[in-house]
Parts: sequence; C-alpha cells; structure tokens
Amino acid sequence: MPQAFVSTDRIRSLFTEAMSQMYRTEVPQYGTLIELVAEVNAGCLENDPELRERLARAGELERIDVERHGAIRLGTADELFTIRRLFAVMGMQAVGYYDLSVAGVPVHSTCFRPIDEAALNVNPFRVFTSLLRLELIEDEGLRGEAEAILAKRRIYTPRAIALIERHEQNGGLTEAEVTEFVAEALETFRWHGEATVSAETYKRLHDAHRLIADVVSFKGPHINHLTPRTLDIDAVQARMPERGITPKAVIEGPPRRHCDILLRQTSFKALEETIIFAGDAAAVQGTHTARFGEIEQRGVALTAKGRALYDRLLASVRGEVQVGAGGAKAGAYDNELVERFKALPDSWDELRRQDLAFFRYSATSAGIAAAVNTLPDDPEALIAKGYLAFSPIVYEDFLPVSAAGIFQSNLGTDQQQNYATHSNRDAFEVALGASVQDELALYAERQAASLDAAMEALGLAGLQLKTVA
Repeated sequence: MPQAFVSTDRIRSLFTEAMSQMYRTEVPQYGTLIELVAEVNAGCLENDPELRERLARAGELERIDVERHGAIRLGTADELFTIRRLFAVMGMQAVGYYDLSVAGVPVHSTCFRPIDEAALNVNPFRVFTSLLRLELIEDEGLRGEAEAILAKRRIYTPRAIALIERHEQNGGLTEAEVTEFVAEALETFRWHGEATVSAETYKRLHDAHRLIADVVSFKGPHINHLTPRTLDIDAVQARMPERGITPKAVIEGPPRRHCDILLRQTSFKALEETIIFAGDAAAVQGTHTARFGEIEQRGVALTAKGRALYDRLLASVRGEVQVGAGGAKAGAYDNELVERFKALPDSWDELRRQDLAFFRYSATSAGIAAAVNTLPDDPEALIAKGYLAFSPIVYEDFLPVSAAGIFQSNLGTDQQQNYATHSNRDAFEVALGASVQDELALYAERQAASLDAAMEALGLAGLQLKTVA
C-alpha cells in the first residue's frame, strides 16, 4: 500500500512554525514583538465585533495568529531557480514582479505565496524574495569579484535538494520526509556569524551598497525579518517603546483609515551583529547590520484603477515631504498623507461601486429564502435588499515603494542611488525558470468566482456587476 503524502498546506505550516522558533532564538526582540501584536489583536477583536464578524465570515479569523511573511535576498540565478522549487514543496508560487532599483536598491523581487483561497486561509505564509542585480555594481572589478564569490557558495544542503527532487518525481513527500525537509530547508535561512570574505572586501562591497555586502558576504541568505500581521498597526507602533523597541519614524504605505487598503508596515532598526571575517591572518571581528523586526497591517486589494489612484496620491506626498532616516519631518509626512488620501473613498461600498477594490460576494440566507420568488436581476438591487453581501478581499502581496522604504530605513541610510536602468522582468523570469503570476488577475478571478457562486445560489446565474465610471 503506497504511503500517504502530506499536504502542501501542512508542510508550509510546519516550516513557518520552525522558522518562527528559529528567528525568535536569533532575534529575541521578535518574541517581544509577537507578544505585543497578540495583545493588540485580542483587544481589537474584543472591542470591534463588526471586524471579528467580517474576518470570521471571510474565513480569515483563524489565520491571523499564524500569519507571517519573511524576506530573503539571493545572489545568483541558480539560487532563485532552486528557491522556486523549494517553495513549491510548500504550495507557494511566485506572484508579482517588483523592481526596487527605482528606489536605489539594486535588486528585483517576487513574492512566493499560496494562491488558492483555501490554502491562504490555512496559512498565508509569504516570502519576499529578492535577486541581487550584479549589473548595477558600477565598479567592474568589484562586480567580477562579487560574481566569483557567489559562484562558490552552496546555500542548499544536498539532502534538501534530494527531497525537492523526490517531491517533484513522486508528487509529494511522506510524513518522515517532511520532517527531514523542514529541518534541511531551514538551514538555508539560518544566520551565520562568519563572513566568507575578508574585512577589506566586505568594506568595498559595503561602500558600493550595504545590501550588496549583505548578499555577497555570507554563506547563505539569512532570513532578515519575519513579520506578524496586526489588526491595529498604529497601536503597536505607539506601544513598541514600552517594550524597549524603537520603531521607525513613519508607517510605510497609506494612512490610517476606516477601510484599510493594501498594506501598512513598520519596523524596528536592524540588529548590529558581531561577525568574523575570513582571511589568512588571525580572525578579524566586525559588525554587520541587516536583520530587523517588522509588523504589517493588511487591507483590501485594490484594482488597477485603485492602484493607479493610490500610487498617484503616495507619489504626491513623497514629492512634497521627504522623511530622513533619523525621522526628520515624520509628523509633516503623516499629516500630508492623511490630507492627500481624502481623495480615495473611505467606504467599502464606494470602493466597490467605483471599481477601486476587489470584493468577495455571497448570497445571504434572506436572499436564498427569497429565491423561490422572482428576484431583481440587478446585483445592486440585490445588495440593497440584503440578498447579496460583499466583503473585502485581503491584499496578499507587497508594495514596491513600501518595501524599498523598509529596506532603506533598516540599512540606516538616506542613500538613494539612481541606477541608470529599467526594470528587467524578462531576465528575472528567465532566472526563476517560470513566469510570475499577475496578482491583479488572481484577485479578479476570486471576485468573479465568488459572484458567480452567489448568483447561482440565488438562481440568477450570469449576472454581471455594474461599476461607476
């Protein structure tokens, strides 16, 4: 009798738990952060029954406590190709392309995550995965040296590779193989305090860009943050100093709103960690700053129309007020953000009617009961009568500008190099060995499928939404 395979959802959950335990050991403040977020979330759910009901109705309530996203930075195309295969074992696919070079960060990225709604509600683990763009290193000699250093390293254990191949060949892993896979895969993300380069090489890489030094100088792509989801990021930001944690000056993303949109993030500054440099002489000790703590609050996914408005409003604020790494002008930035974003409706119904955000539709019990009679053939009329309900579809992805802001603030710099380049999605997908999924298309499919199912339940299959131009 063949052995049963473990579901990818369970493998992902086991890996998330193991990663969280490892990171708590490596970065003690992460544990403090988890405790604070849990307290704030419990208070939000207790004091806001409407929020609790909405999360429960969408199947999202149980996932909040386990929800995490991580971030890693890879150095070579081969490393990216293999990480895609590794995450596939956990039911995660590449979604979206992010070009961070526009913000002076020499990487381009994707988000590995589950895409099926049921899988997301089990565990929406996401890993923001960046690939270093060596072509953006201006010094030709340093670029060649970095390439040679990266070519020598092997960031996956032989056993991890073997188990990935087993999964691909057999279509799954057994319980014993999963236990082994989680332990072996975790080694790729572990912190190593020994640099693979000399102090002198590290300095030259660091002077080119701090992130280049972080990617090139170590045995592997240590996880540089692990992020829990909060239901009130402003409360967490305000209470972090009480726990001995100093947050960054501003919360990245949109301002506080009644109807949360996209993603808001804050963090505390990266640890300054002791490292040992390689060399023929006696070991040289130094420090490296990269890993930090981050918190996120997620809102509704915006449509292409909504994203265009969001991007325009955010760009106008950033053009007006520049916040320094030390927090200068943070108050002015927050005030300007609130003012400019009044142009984006703060009502679920208006966001829906104006086609600015994605929603999940469902037939109500009253609608199903009334379906024995003739129902209106207009979805808006069905909503008005309480026969058709809608709730926001949570944004599962990342914001390029927000990600770059987090990168910059935790590198402790205002450095904004203007790389003379254009985004290079084609090269990224060649390295990945696959096309990245279009996140807007995924949200649109979920919205359409929910409406079809609701209309069928009401005996009105085929009705379409009408939106305000």
